[in-house]
Amino acid sequence: MNRLPPQAMTDEVGRYIRTYESLLRSTGDVHVRALEEAHAYSDSALHMGAKGPLPDLAAFAYSAARLPLCMPRVRRVILGQSHERFEQAGYQVADWDIVRARGRRRPMRFEGKGDLAVFATSASDVDDIVPILCAWQIEWNKLHARLQASDLGRVLHEARPETPLQVDDAALASALGVEPADVPMLRAAFADRCDEGFVALARRPCDLVVKNLAGSYSQYQRAALRWWSGIEPRYVRATAPKRRPVYFVSSNTHSMVNLLGGYARAHRREIIEFARSKAPEGLAAPLGEAMARGDEDAVSNITYYLLRTFLREGGASIEERVEGVQRFDGESGISTIETPGKVDVACQLVELAQLRPDRLDPRVRVPGIEALARSEAVILNIDFPLGMAAYHHLTRLAQGAGELRGVYVMGKAATLNGRVGDVMLADVVHDEHSGNTYFFKNAMTSAELAPYMRSGSVLDHQQALTVRGTFLQNEGSMRAFYSAGYSVMEMEAGPYLSALTELSTPTRYPEDQIVNLSNDAVEIAMLHYASDTPYSRRQSLLSKSLSWFGVESTYACAIAIVRRILAHEVARCRMGAS
Repeated sequence: MNRLPPQAMTDEVGRYIRTYESLLRSTGDVHVRALEEAHAYSDSALHMGAKGPLPDLAAFAYSAARLPLCMPRVRRVILGQSHERFEQAGYQVADWDIVRARGRRRPMRFEGKGDLAVFATSASDVDDIVPILCAWQIEWNKLHARLQASDLGRVLHEARPETPLQVDDAALASALGVEPADVPMLRAAFADRCDEGFVALARRPCDLVVKNLAGSYSQYQRAALRWWSGIEPRYVRATAPKRRPVYFVSSNTHSMVNLLGGYARAHRREIIEFARSKAPEGLAAPLGEAMARGDEDAVSNITYYLLRTFLREGGASIEERVEGVQRFDGESGISTIETPGKVDVACQLVELAQLRPDRLDPRVRVPGIEALARSEAVILNIDFPLGMAAYHHLTRLAQGAGELRGVYVMGKAATLNGRVGDVMLADVVHDEHSGNTYFFKNAMTSAELAPYMRSGSVLDHQQALTVRGTFLQNEGSMRAFYSAGYSVMEMEAGPYLSALTELSTPTRYPEDQIVNLSNDAVEIAMLHYASDTPYSRRQSLLSKSLSWFGVESTYACAIAIVRRILAHEVARCRMGAS
């Protein structure tokens, strides 16, 4: 096995990190323009056009998807760790509008005039949001300058709110100096607010400021404590064992519950009719083809994917329909906590003894499933957090839960040697946060996922790099770790492994060490599905979500995790050990 070279993070990226870390120690406003030069010269692989005069629409769209749609109206971004911290600084964020980004699960509130409050649950939020703001501002101002000098820009500048705009793609491409084929990326950046976005682009440049409300390590821990305090009352019970054995899963809030709860299967006919009448994302045709050839797995995956749209566009309100799903799932012992402790990392508790075998997806009905009726264990599944928040959340859970029987991490990653939709199973992880290289036995192998993968590949025995931020990599750093055998880039494995290290040692995790983790006490599985190929700009999904492309790999990972947990617990129940 190779170890990542010490110089994998280039001097330019390191200088960029030191620049924003030092500036954000200030108690006052910091202009984003003070960071633009360091950002541009970091040569980020996600922002290759930062230094050039032409707009980099891929970088702009990527940033826009991770910011709220109110962003054209934002003037100040305030970073804080809790409602209390914001209120101490004079910002009554509880009265502000809740806003969300399409590509990040991060709590944000907008006061309607120019201030955007961004909740930071770990240092990784700062590493993430600062480069996003820099990329947004750099590209906004390029687009503004070009529009301002064009006839189209003058028309947009004088546009009245009550007058519908019909901006032609060819005219927009000509004014901006980009290819017409790239204009959809710009439209995607503004989603359903294109008119508002184009007018704002024409009228004003962007001059954002950032205010950091003195984040501290102890405050990040306190946020994790609040998160666990919102889960603990549902987890702890009056009868022994009060703190039940836990299988911890970090994934998403849809795949596991679809496999175990059965709502989508019970309402398959309605979902299929919805797909035929509405044809969302053009999936009516592949759904019909899967049904015609009797491909039960494909039909299940497509209907699972369509469930969210079905709920959103159905007759009743989305809240009522989601409540209906949760009541249905509750009959199988599945409960959802959306924002435990007002922290936006949703949690699902699955009481294995209450699962209904008749409602399970056939792919997870392991032999002897009826024995689970004697189980005391629960699955605790969380919506995977960003970066170092993973360390804080798993550490807090381990302190408050009973026996931890397994840790299963499933998430997105970039791959340097695979394709979008492939699954990578790493057993070596280099962590940029700690500087450690972790060696461990990955409980998953390609054989456990292969039966559920048709178009993608499953690559085990891979080496992964846990990066500090998606923008904080350039071609030099990627070449360095790829030459050392690292082919997977992601953001949570290292922090999770640091937390697991502390479960077996009397001290905090080390730094800049090679750490051999023993899996004797806690089974560890790391599964990542490829959402991006940064070596290929043409194949890259920088400007859009993984969407339908990731359904097969997402469910292959989820099925493998669920089957492993259920099989282990069935074996324990048969031996009378649960």
